[in-house]
Amino acid sequence: MCGIVGIAGFSPVNQMLYDSLLLLQHRGQDAAGIATAHGNAFSMFKGNGLVRDVFRTRNMRSLPGNMGIGHVRYPTAGSAASSEEAQPFYVNAPYGLVLAHNGNLTNSERLKAELFKNDRRHINTNSDSEVLLNVLAHELQSKASGYNLDPVTIFRAVAGMHSRVRGAYACVALIAGYGLLGFRDPYGIRPLVLGKIETEQGTEYMLASESVALAGLGFEFVRDIEPGEAIFVDMEGNISAQQCAEKHSLNPCIFEYVYLARPDSVIDGVSVYEARVKMGEYLADQIKAAMDPQEIDVVMPIPDSSRPAALELANQIGVPYREGFIKNRYIGRTFIMPGQAVRKKSVRQKLNAISVEFRGKTVLLVDDSIVRGTTSREIVQMARESGAKKVIFASAAPPVRFPNVYGIDMPTRDELIASGRSDQEICDEIGADALFYQDIEDMKRAITDLNPTMTVFDASCFDGHYITCDITAEYLDRLEYMRKHPEVQESGGLQMNLGYSANQ
Repeated sequence: MCGIVGIAGFSPVNQMLYDSLLLLQHRGQDAAGIATAHGNAFSMFKGNGLVRDVFRTRNMRSLPGNMGIGHVRYPTAGSAASSEEAQPFYVNAPYGLVLAHNGNLTNSERLKAELFKNDRRHINTNSDSEVLLNVLAHELQSKASGYNLDPVTIFRAVAGMHSRVRGAYACVALIAGYGLLGFRDPYGIRPLVLGKIETEQGTEYMLASESVALAGLGFEFVRDIEPGEAIFVDMEGNISAQQCAEKHSLNPCIFEYVYLARPDSVIDGVSVYEARVKMGEYLADQIKAAMDPQEIDVVMPIPDSSRPAALELANQIGVPYREGFIKNRYIGRTFIMPGQAVRKKSVRQKLNAISVEFRGKTVLLVDDSIVRGTTSREIVQMARESGAKKVIFASAAPPVRFPNVYGIDMPTRDELIASGRSDQEICDEIGADALFYQDIEDMKRAITDLNPTMTVFDASCFDGHYITCDITAEYLDRLEYMRKHPEVQESGGLQMNLGYSANQ
């Protein structure tokens, strides 16, 4: 997963882009980058690390211009260690393009071969985002008459890109001398929102992964970008939009509501906070049906994203809510940290138990989800070490049994604690006295209750149904092989057909 932002204004945007990335930092802590446009030229700076660590005053001064894009990154494809994989990406032909991408392409290997053989374009990194950029560049070149672009031509190019690309992608891009482009994949898997602010010079526009970035900079939320839609803002501030996909439907990633997004964001008309509260309500129903809530002394969240669900669950079952863990906010998200030993050590660094809240009590711990189980196991152990009499564990999400291929870095099945295990086996594995999982239909209902028009979701990591219908067992096997043998990917030594379905 990643965070993206694009701003088209009438005054320098470098500071606004920086501030926006700080608001989206939860979506990516491995790398950050900003690119700005001034005239027909671009300026760009990017690197590994948090936003505050990547950019210095001298870097910000080197980013002039009234239009720009920004990106914060968690790796989903390619090498996490290489600063070359930080975004935005740039290509100089045919018009000069920089692009930032949130998501993951599922046919990038096939596209790489097509780009090299048919389009005469060379890919320099292992990133699928660079592939996407080059496909867009080629489509712009093939759809244009001569060297001039207009919104109609740009939208035709996006339509051509949609016909070739598979997977999840929400993107912002700058076209040198023309303007800011934003688009979303035809399934609407990854979020993208539009905002505006009125200034003395005119209306300024902003595209971002989450509405919280708009609110933090004083932009008024306008709407979500529709699946398959493209938005273009030219250098004079004129905005145009067009549906660019023949087939399109809204199938948002449900993990955004469970975990990824900030609770103060609104995505596709649904408050993330209210969705998590609803998940707590439905989880409470399940617990009340299985046991006497009075056996529980206290309900505690695993900070931070499980708090709304835990608080509502406590209210519903009539049990006191307490904060039993203090979080060190300077440790990254553990389920996507490389290496089991690193993740285990990180849990102890990230959370510290308040012993007085545990001593002699039957404690119900509520987390947003259980992925690898490393965090859950360590937390249960910490609760016991702090004197808990019994430890019951509840997940506001169903068991994560399948890889996510649309932009969340948890793709190998043998790393998922729920893969091939029963609920009781998972309970034994994490050392809890009892374990409760959210029902998958209740999870979906929690969102549909808030927006009845949303009935279909990408819930592939829970139910194994991949909404793009192009993911095969062979694709997953080979993807996992590459992740376990990164030297093969870096050397380009393994040729694959990664599950591309020609009828999609």
